[in-house]
Amino acid sequence: MSADGYTRLGLPLSAPDREIYTVARLNFEACALLENTFPSVWVEGELSNLASPSSGHLYFSLKDASAQVRCAMFRNRRQLLRFRPADGAHVLLRGRISLYQPRGDYQLIVEHMEEAGDGALQRAFEELKARLATEGLFDEARKRALPALPQRIGVITSPTGAAVRDVLTVLRRRFAAIPVLIYPVPVQGKQAAAAIARMIRLASARNECDVLILCRGGGSLEDLWSFNEEIVARAIAECDIPIITGIGHEIDFTIADFVADVRAPTPSGAAERVSPDSDDWLRHFERLQARIVALARASTHRRAERLQWLVRRLQQRHPRQQLRQQAQRVDELEQRLLRSWQRGLAHRTMALRERQARLLRHSPQPRLRAAGVQIHSLARRLEQLMRQRLQHLGARLAHRSGELDALSPLATLSRGYAIVSAADSRLVRSAAQVRPGDEVRTRLAEGELLCTVQKVTVQIIDEHEREK
Repeated sequence: MSADGYTRLGLPLSAPDREIYTVARLNFEACALLENTFPSVWVEGELSNLASPSSGHLYFSLKDASAQVRCAMFRNRRQLLRFRPADGAHVLLRGRISLYQPRGDYQLIVEHMEEAGDGALQRAFEELKARLATEGLFDEARKRALPALPQRIGVITSPTGAAVRDVLTVLRRRFAAIPVLIYPVPVQGKQAAAAIARMIRLASARNECDVLILCRGGGSLEDLWSFNEEIVARAIAECDIPIITGIGHEIDFTIADFVADVRAPTPSGAAERVSPDSDDWLRHFERLQARIVALARASTHRRAERLQWLVRRLQQRHPRQQLRQQAQRVDELEQRLLRSWQRGLAHRTMALRERQARLLRHSPQPRLRAAGVQIHSLARRLEQLMRQRLQHLGARLAHRSGELDALSPLATLSRGYAIVSAADSRLVRSAAQVRPGDEVRTRLAEGELLCTVQKVTVQIIDEHEREK
């Protein structure tokens, strides 16, 4: 029977077939099995039994309503914490499952810990609020007033939520003539903040509205968190159109409320703030109409009285007589103008003739003709002198060329002489400079020869002959 058969029957194995574990080995292999089998896990729970020894490590229990697990967070990971852990804190942590071998305690080695739930969100809210306030995004000086009578109102919200219905109801009740443009966005979820920021920038770029309402209904801090994102706050700050927020209920405050130009407690309150009361405007228009009618009547009465006064004055002074006098005056002025024009023309004609005569007396044409004759004569003399000079210089050049040819070695070559140079281009002046077999180059008057020395004959010249 096999060992498994003995085990199933409850019979003990023989001593040689038993594998005996020590406690340390058992704990070691259990620890290895846990660490190698389970990946890093995320666990949410409440801190308890928090202990922080001098080593800098952190030991605690993580519990929920029905269970708990021991945890250890070593010093190098604890230094990365962004908050101070305390008993009772609700946290979310990431760690790996392990076993503390000396005691055989199952535990979680924590690598990362963060606050969970509303506590973490509230802390993030306060940090972002303080940072944006330091940058000046909440300053009252940068906030703009809402238009008294907007030509068009934009609403950035979910198209299916209760907030948009409340806003439209209020706007229709207060001033139904103002058109409303809905910019649909999700107001909750991971992608909501980016979508809201994009829609704010789109509305600002299109510039179709005089004021924008950014709103949504009530909810928890987590539900409203899209309006606490930095990307939404900066989009509101960069928007060229005034923005009023109506987010949640009266007790709810978001980062968007602090950055916006105006904050309303609810979406309906925001609609109340941006829309004028049509009844107030109608009463205002009625007062303006009454005032215009009164002013028109007063103006008409004054103009009627002046018209009657002008009619009486016209009857007293008939215009026919004045027209006759004015016609005679026009004829007189016409005659005076004609005589004045004739005298001026005669005076200018005489002055023109006198200037023409003076111009003829001082005309430069005779002097120009004399100068032309002189220039022609000088040109002929210059040409003659240049020709003589060129002939003289040509004669000198020919004479010097003859002298140069007489001194040139080329002239000597033309008389049958030659210039001999060695292979290294040195001139050969003596037969002693070469040996039989050397190659020499012989320059003639026309062309040159490449020669090989067959024989060298050195002629001895005495000092007397050398001196001669």
